[in-house]
Amino acid sequence: MPVHPEIKKILDFIPHSESKQKIIPEEHRKMFDAPVLPVEQRVQVYDVEERTIPTIEADIPVRIYTSEEADSYPILLYFHGGAFMSGNLESHDEVVRPICKESGYKVISVGYRLAPEHPYPAALVDCYNVTKWATQHKDELKWNGKSLAVAGDSSGGNLVAAITLMARDKKEFTITKQVLFYPSLDLDFSEFRYPSLVENGKGYFVESDQLAEINSFYLLGDVDTDNPLVSPIREENLENLPAALIFTAEYDPFRDEGELFAANLKKCGVNAELIRYEGATHGFLGKFTHLDEYKDVYKRTADFLSSK
Repeated sequence: MPVHPEIKKILDFIPHSESKQKIIPEEHRKMFDAPVLPVEQRVQVYDVEERTIPTIEADIPVRIYTSEEADSYPILLYFHGGAFMSGNLESHDEVVRPICKESGYKVISVGYRLAPEHPYPAALVDCYNVTKWATQHKDELKWNGKSLAVAGDSSGGNLVAAITLMARDKKEFTITKQVLFYPSLDLDFSEFRYPSLVENGKGYFVESDQLAEINSFYLLGDVDTDNPLVSPIREENLENLPAALIFTAEYDPFRDEGELFAANLKKCGVNAELIRYEGATHGFLGKFTHLDEYKDVYKRTADFLSSK
């Protein structure tokens, strides 16, 4: 179907230049980090707590959301998107709140360190360490000790997939579910090996010809993009990974790699559900989930998280 008319209004409003614009992290953050809704118009939950988690590498800010008072909770760690160099606890507050409200999970949103000040593997290390911290503070968090999920959008989806690989191999804790919203799973942009990078490469918020430069801030130094912790889609052995729910958008350059990853998981015996939103673009969470066609994304996420 065509791009949703409400999304097209925004796309038509954005000025397009034929010349390639240099990416400046500080400018990217100013544009990306601005929340869409004021706090009073966001989904309300029982409690929101600001914390700082001390780890060996750094002190990591987190925001802990509780949907209602209860004796125990399933826990979900949320890793925000932003090309590894933008995004924070506030930019994704309006995304995390409805996930918490609909699912009943206690959600811990992680303010991991950003590139280029902190390139790979800083974000990955932070997300892993905070997830491990959560399992070590069962009583404090009232964790039920059973359900431990991870979720993230875009580059946060990359971190989700990488964290599940680390958790499987390290065996320090067990992740039970993973949710990836329009994930970026292959950071090698030396060639456009997915048709969606060409079909949706210009005019849909994310420009394919800028992706190599954008990700270069995260991949400072000699980073091997074939490493599955960098590009999770390169992992051949996907056995014994947690059940997955993967959302893609029709007009997203990353659409095909998300859908291929879902297929690869299924081939390895992992329960993987794929949902493509037609007429949607990358980044529709928060920005366009007020539209009738996309507002069920949080309920579908909650249904998956509560499924056996």
